[in-house]
Amino acid sequence: MSAREAQARLVAALDRHADLVIAVSGGVDSMTLAFVAHRFSGGRVSMLHAVSPAVPPHATARVRAHAGREGWDLAVADAGEFADPRYRANPVDRCFFCKSNLYDRIRSVTQATVASGTNLDDLGDFRPGLKAASQRGVVHPFVEAGIDKATVRALARLHGLDDLAELPAQPCLSSRVETGIAIDADDLGFIDQVETAVQALVPAGSSVRCRITHAGVALELDDPEAAGETAGRLVSELCARTGRAFGGVRLYRRGSAFLRDAP
Repeated sequence: MSAREAQARLVAALDRHADLVIAVSGGVDSMTLAFVAHRFSGGRVSMLHAVSPAVPPHATARVRAHAGREGWDLAVADAGEFADPRYRANPVDRCFFCKSNLYDRIRSVTQATVASGTNLDDLGDFRPGLKAASQRGVVHPFVEAGIDKATVRALARLHGLDDLAELPAQPCLSSRVETGIAIDADDLGFIDQVETAVQALVPAGSSVRCRITHAGVALELDDPEAAGETAGRLVSELCARTGRAFGGVRLYRRGSAFLRDAP
């Protein structure tokens, strides 16, 4: 379907709710959902952005910038997942505890229906966070409207949101930590430092992942041959400064830090 057809279906899904609060992470999905809901939904719409060591500062800055420009009713809050030892232990279902804390935090400040930016493509992954959403009555307007990731990007382009349309996937920083390694705020700060530095060496929109693994720090790139040597030297130096072992540069592989068979 075209972007305009998708938007009509999305607005219909949004309009089923008189009062909606959208969990906005700063990625293309939730940001585009927030934009369309604010501009075109007939109900009351507010946004909540959760901050924590797992949320890159540039994601928070992006949310604040769009909220200021568009006039969103935006709340920023600590979702509290770092106070949950089950989350910090980084088990296979870490995302369940993350989303449980997030949605419980939202519910503590509003009785509005909570909406996420989940799209059709997300349903094909192992996503424990969807279980937390289901338990708490969270709605997924993109899914209801039959919209996948490509169509989300098309919607962003339709409205001139080019900064969003070309964003690579933006999962939380904890997703870079291999399953079973405890989530640590210093590690997440290091990950963000590495990825921010390496992004300046690769083409805009490229995927860059700094992985904390049981074998040391790994840098993943879409094209390790193009910038791998330069980026590798940079990351090796950053690792040395912080007493970390550097395991080298490798091809980007989505979700490689997630070890499904881990205990």
